Amino acid sequence: MTKKIAVASDHGGYELKLEILKHLKERGAEYEDFGCDSAMSVDYPDYCIPACKAVLEGRCSRAVLICGTGIGMSMCANKIRGIRAALCSDTFSARMTRMHNDANALCMGARVIGAGLACDIVDLFLDTEFEGGRHITRINKVMDAENL
Repeated sequence: MTKKIAVASDHGGYELKLEILKHLKERGAEYEDFGCDSAMSVDYPDYCIPACKAVLEGRCSRAVLICGTGIGMSMCANKIRGIRAALCSDTFSARMTRMHNDANALCMGARVIGAGLACDIVDLFLDTEFEGGRHITRINKVMDAENL
């Protein structure tokens, strides 16, 4: 299991975030909740950016980011140099993005998937290790593209 997990949502993902936090606690996983704290309308970058910053600073090893569709959080997270965020709605994608992309942020849509599937996706994202090998070259090319 990885070290502390950064968890953040906007209002659209608030209820699912609560389910994820409960699940992480049951797993015995350490986490830091970056908000939001209610279903009142907020702007997802205000929560995504601090959670991703915690990953970049090494305070957290990975981030779980939730909004209504997962798209907004994914777009925001992937603008941050050093973050490799994957929008996942199925367990296969969650496993493969860790194995092949070494993703350090998981994005999910609360209006797209239910709590049971979301918890399964989180488990795979946290428990799956990066394969390395030929995938390192590809990741380096992606990271170099940030300088364009």
